Amino acid sequence: MRAIMSESARRIHPTALVDPAAELGPGVAVGPFSIIEAGAVIGAGCAIASHVRIESSVRMGPDNRIHQGAVLGSPPQDLKFRGEESWLEIGAGNVIREYATLNRGTGEGETTRVGDGCLLMAYTHVAHNCRLGSHIILGNSVNLAGHVIVEDHAIISGVVPVHQFVRIGAHSYIGGGSRVPQDMPPFLLGAGNPVVIVTGINAVGLQRRGFGRETLRALRHAYRLLYREGLNTSQALARIEDELAGDPHVRQLADFIRASERGIMK
Repeated sequence: MRAIMSESARRIHPTALVDPAAELGPGVAVGPFSIIEAGAVIGAGCAIASHVRIESSVRMGPDNRIHQGAVLGSPPQDLKFRGEESWLEIGAGNVIREYATLNRGTGEGETTRVGDGCLLMAYTHVAHNCRLGSHIILGNSVNLAGHVIVEDHAIISGVVPVHQFVRIGAHSYIGGGSRVPQDMPPFLLGAGNPVVIVTGINAVGLQRRGFGRETLRALRHAYRLLYREGLNTSQALARIEDELAGDPHVRQLADFIRASERGIMK
């Protein structure tokens, strides 16, 4: 499929450079001075603002909004990268704000992925081989190093660096200006340099997403066992699994902690 024709073609600004071998779905709009390379795939209804660069490695779903100056699919900032073919995959309905940079993967056939419905604010950086779920918010100037995993509905506030290979759990919240060198468990709130868990569960966010009272009570109990009872992690997990095993979200929290390779925030 070549660059959009007929009715859709009228939505490409005359100063934009869209390679004829790029694949653009119906209704795509491309603003002034943007560049879309051969091989890039842009889903239906996407809006590309001015001065955006979309490289050949990009595979983008429908209804994304890419703001001015963003650079998508550029080579990794990784000394191991040797020019191999790799990808940046972006789902549907995301908003990527001004001057964000998203790199493709390192390694032959490797991929950096962003799910659906995410908001990546201005100057965010998503490095090679990251895996972002859906409905995530990254605040201004969040910097994800390589191989970071961010699970669904996580929120990372502005000016936060995240160390390579770190995992950010689902429905967690990290305060602005923090530094994240270890895994952030799901459902919890953290802040600091480095991050510490000091304020309990992300109750407001969980309530907004429909979590019931019993689930919130169970998660609070799990938090107390992990951080307030003087137990080490193994002891706390044993208590959690003994006392709260019936709640699927508590099991999700316990499974996340057991799978942690870098250790969890204290």
